[in-house]
Amino acid sequence: MEEEKKLYPFKFCALQDDYPWGSEEFKLADLGYRDSLVREGWLAGNSIAELMDTYLDRIVGDDVYAWYGRQFPVCVRHLRVNGRMPLRVHPDDETAAQRYDFLGKEKLWYVLRAGKGARLIAGFRQDTDASAFYAKCLDGSVEDLLNIIAPHAGQCLRIPSGTPHAAAGDVEILEIAESSPMDFCLCSWGEEVHPDEFDPALTLVDALDFIRYKRFEAETPAGERIADLPQFRVDRLRLPAPVVIAHESAAPFLLYSCLQGAVSVQIPLTGGGHADFPLRSGKTMLVPSECTEFHLVPLERDTQLLETTVLRTETDPYINPDAEPVLPEDL
Repeated sequence: MEEEKKLYPFKFCALQDDYPWGSEEFKLADLGYRDSLVREGWLAGNSIAELMDTYLDRIVGDDVYAWYGRQFPVCVRHLRVNGRMPLRVHPDDETAAQRYDFLGKEKLWYVLRAGKGARLIAGFRQDTDASAFYAKCLDGSVEDLLNIIAPHAGQCLRIPSGTPHAAAGDVEILEIAESSPMDFCLCSWGEEVHPDEFDPALTLVDALDFIRYKRFEAETPAGERIADLPQFRVDRLRLPAPVVIAHESAAPFLLYSCLQGAVSVQIPLTGGGHADFPLRSGKTMLVPSECTEFHLVPLERDTQLLETTVLRTETDPYINPDAEPVLPEDL
């Protein structure tokens, strides 16, 4: 019998959509309407959805597969803003599952660059209510109610579910979020919305009951762990020297986004030596769960990465393909 081929670190082909306010480039997406394709190696040309259908827990790890099934749980986008994004909001997991049979869309924004007029819009300056918010969304003056943040490179902003948000001016953002299309358009500031940007069924009226109307206070991460959520964990890694990563075979995947510099992901080979997988600034790489040991070797000074993974120890009955069916009680 032929020996089973081992999986390897994956880089993906970029998928870019252009809008009046700028562009979004999907670094890794398993969304149905946007599916990333493997760029190199013997699996080149396969989508992330096809990888998940074929290799299951070998890609994401036992616990992640038990929770999400064949859905890859994280999406990475590069947002290049040169204008003003439409104001948007996303629901939590429970609301999204019950109403739409999707994941929610918890988000982390990492500011890559902030230029002229850059600003992030997130949540409310003061407590408000649905009536006042709705009226100002309709007349385009809703920014009067919203919290404005002057961003800088390296800044992290967690955007919880129910938080209206947007970006404006000249700014670039790396967005790490749950794999979900659940962005509701709240206000376009009087501008025309591109027909491909939002599902027309996800409207302002549909979002009013899950928006958080309390005053927004941005969370400031302590240290290099910049997000620690049930949906994903993100650490910033500074690499002055090589690092050895070793974990159990059932451990979750690791996803690396190179912020600056360059790194070589090196997988030891059975007969000696190693396979080399370079990752340069602006690129993202998925290291599957099956790669239980590898080295991160910086190729340039001041190399920095974001490391994303998912830690789940329970089973989600909405998504888990092995869950027992539950029938309603007889009336």
